[in-house]
Amino acid sequence: MKSNNSVIDTVYDTIIIGGGASGMMAASSISKNKKVLIIEKNNILGKKLLITGGGRCNLTNHELDLRKLLKNYKQAEQFLYSAFTQYSVKDTLDFFNKRNMPTKVEEYGRVFPVSDSARSVYNVLFKELNNRGVEVLSNAKVTNIIHDSKNIDGVEIEINKKKIIYKAKRYILATGGTSHPETGSTGDAFSWLKDMGHCVFEPKASLVPLRSNEAWIKKIQGLALQDIKINLFVDDKKVISKKGKILFTHFGVSGPTILNMSKEIGESLDKKQKVYVGIDIMSGLDHGTLNKTLTDLFQNNPKKKIVNILSELINKNLTSIILQNSKISEDIVGNAVTKEMRIILIENIKNVKINIHGLLDENDAIVSDGGVDLKEIDFKNMKSKIINNLYIIGDLLNIDRPSGGYSLQICWTTGYLAGRE
Repeated sequence: MKSNNSVIDTVYDTIIIGGGASGMMAASSISKNKKVLIIEKNNILGKKLLITGGGRCNLTNHELDLRKLLKNYKQAEQFLYSAFTQYSVKDTLDFFNKRNMPTKVEEYGRVFPVSDSARSVYNVLFKELNNRGVEVLSNAKVTNIIHDSKNIDGVEIEINKKKIIYKAKRYILATGGTSHPETGSTGDAFSWLKDMGHCVFEPKASLVPLRSNEAWIKKIQGLALQDIKINLFVDDKKVISKKGKILFTHFGVSGPTILNMSKEIGESLDKKQKVYVGIDIMSGLDHGTLNKTLTDLFQNNPKKKIVNILSELINKNLTSIILQNSKISEDIVGNAVTKEMRIILIENIKNVKINIHGLLDENDAIVSDGGVDLKEIDFKNMKSKIINNLYIIGDLLNIDRPSGGYSLQICWTTGYLAGRE
């Protein structure tokens, strides 16, 4: 593509398009004697970074065994081995810890700054950019990437209603995928990459909360249950079983374990299959043990209402729901509970059924999958195998990954490798 707009005289060593997590890491990894420019369409860098993890920033996962870590990236595992041997989880922790940002490890290996603030992560990166003299051009919209079949010749941007061309020896694309478009991640780069000859898999919401029209869920919105068993049923057949956290919301259910099931759920719903989630409120007790526990409770509390008896075992907010699902009155007292009632109660405690009616849209997705075919990237340095002076990093890559810090680790690793190169 050709352009006749004005050209900036300076030729940069590297131009980075996108100032999110991967773009900032790339700039932080480039030698200090290089002339670097970040082009950012927002008024600030790191807009999505600042809201990740609910503003706490789950910056990586503390899985230090490389083989175990890479299993979480599914089909991308074989491609990522080279990259992660060069820049690992430990390297990420060292990067932030040595710059006076202590970290802590929470359940499922999730790593957060001790401050519980994404601003701490942002500040480390921003200070590093300043120390290296990285230039930042904000409120700048890229309208065209000028290239031939082998090289990029310039980036056309629009700023203050004027179009200007910036040139560099090499270019790093770090614009992100399509999740949280309000932060600027609108998938702009995918059309540019296709135009340059890259194969791009259509991005879809990957980690996204589930929508349920069950009326009772709204009554307990905000309730979070930890370390419970969550079973996924498709056409009444159990397909996945995991332990973790579930969060009830005004629209349905969320939480890390739910998010990590969302891709399979979306695929089943697309096939018009019936999907429901069954949660086991007392996964630590099998049916027989739970039966004895309930029997003892009812016998020891003969005149007490069942709703109050069950509240000793089950979260109070859920007790009424379980009794309602079991078609048992809350006013029945302990010595009036029959064997048949007890069996129905056990079934409903061990399988609180939540019919799933859909996924929320990409605006609510934590990450999106899809992106550039990994076969077209050299993972030793993140260089395109099609365009000689192009490097592609972060969420632009077709890497499916779970919730838990794995997404940002991709940004740190690929950003570092592209910057170091």
